[in-house]
Amino acid sequence: MELNNKQKLDKTVFLLLPIILLAFYVAFIPNLDYAYPVHIDEWVHIAHSNSLLQAASIDYPDPFTGQGNPGIVSVLEAGFHVLFGVFYKISGISWMDIVRFFPGIILAVTALSVYVLGRREGFGWEAAFFTCLIPTTVGIMGPAFFIPMALCLPFIPLSLFLIFNYRTPWSYLLLAVFICFLIVTHATSAVILIVIIIPSILFYLRSEPKHGLILLLMGIVPFLVTLPWTYHLIMTTAKSLLVTQPLPANHDLPRILKIYGYVPFGVGLLGTFWLSMKGGIKNYSLVLGLLVMVAVLAVFFTLHYGVDLIYLRGIIYTLLIIGIVAGAGLMAVKNLKLPDKLPLPGFARRIGYPLALILIIVILVIAIPARQNTRYYQMIDKDDYEAFVWIGDNINDSYQKAILDPWKATSFTAITGKYVYARTHIAPDALTRRADEFLDGGCKNTDFLRENGITIVYAPQGCSNPDLVEVNKRVYLLKEP
Repeated sequence: MELNNKQKLDKTVFLLLPIILLAFYVAFIPNLDYAYPVHIDEWVHIAHSNSLLQAASIDYPDPFTGQGNPGIVSVLEAGFHVLFGVFYKISGISWMDIVRFFPGIILAVTALSVYVLGRREGFGWEAAFFTCLIPTTVGIMGPAFFIPMALCLPFIPLSLFLIFNYRTPWSYLLLAVFICFLIVTHATSAVILIVIIIPSILFYLRSEPKHGLILLLMGIVPFLVTLPWTYHLIMTTAKSLLVTQPLPANHDLPRILKIYGYVPFGVGLLGTFWLSMKGGIKNYSLVLGLLVMVAVLAVFFTLHYGVDLIYLRGIIYTLLIIGIVAGAGLMAVKNLKLPDKLPLPGFARRIGYPLALILIIVILVIAIPARQNTRYYQMIDKDDYEAFVWIGDNINDSYQKAILDPWKATSFTAITGKYVYARTHIAPDALTRRADEFLDGGCKNTDFLRENGITIVYAPQGCSNPDLVEVNKRVYLLKEP
């Protein structure tokens, strides 16, 4: 018996290693030939982490303007900013390396978490394989970006694992800790977790009332604790549920499902059917948790009722659950056998293994090129990065505010720690248009600089203003009056 268990363990490790490597590679694709953050939100989180650490408080000035504070963001994403800010300080690893490599590590951990959940049911590595296929796009985000949502992904399968398998005080406490961490790291993820586990709680309230009641309390209490900070946001969100919301452009479900892949989606449908037929609280909870998320997405997509962030980020979490369920579908295929009455040796009757292998190969042949061909924008180049680093290292604090291409301004603040006159985040506005006009005009308006407290100009196109001194390539400082 000991030899058999060792053989099973060795087989599991053998299967997990390529899955871990696959997860890391898929998340690393946007940074294969680009050493800097890809999405603007990644730069934003670097800036917030630096500002929070500098202030040693979640009540810090807005990192881009120096005015006011970042508001609810400083509370609801503080967990992410504190965690990686402290790690950045004590590790000595640069932000560029953290942003480039950690999404791959986090997706690998997510795959391992899914494996832990599915292993007891016999489809651990299968579900972990599908976890690697979660797509990342500029619109819906995803695990390939350095964002709070990606960090929260592993906590969904781990929470389900605790709910399904443990009844101890420590397991309940750990579940509450998970939910609290999600609230302060990415509140949307915490809400989505509650939506996913609602069927589990309802099933256990009926079959195991004590377990179900404790789960209910563990889900409610962390949100009650945060009410002093989140009450206004919760009430505003609740009111928005009564009115229709516009569907975000280019974030439609059919397009995302096409990116995810029709074959994995089909295997997910098979897994849903298989789990439903097998029955049991765990299986029904997974299936109904998936169906509840699909219903939330469908209502927003068709009727436009709901919360846009729940819809946008919920797509990724729905694909995570689809992947877990698809693992059951792949296991069902793998276990297919021809009837024993056929005059064939045992190994020849196990047609499920070659069928499962063919499915995996087909999925990878389609999925890997699709993810390699996904388009991402690049906000800065090597020259910009080196110039920003030079500014941060060489220009003292008496020069605090800069004007530059608004599209690059977010990266500028993240690297230099200095404020900017205007930056483009979602769309151009009056300030960004004014900045473009100033730069395109050769930076000649000195009065504009003084009126707005601007002392640094970054202009690759050059400046024609005697009041500006070029201190480095592309970098100009305003002379004192």
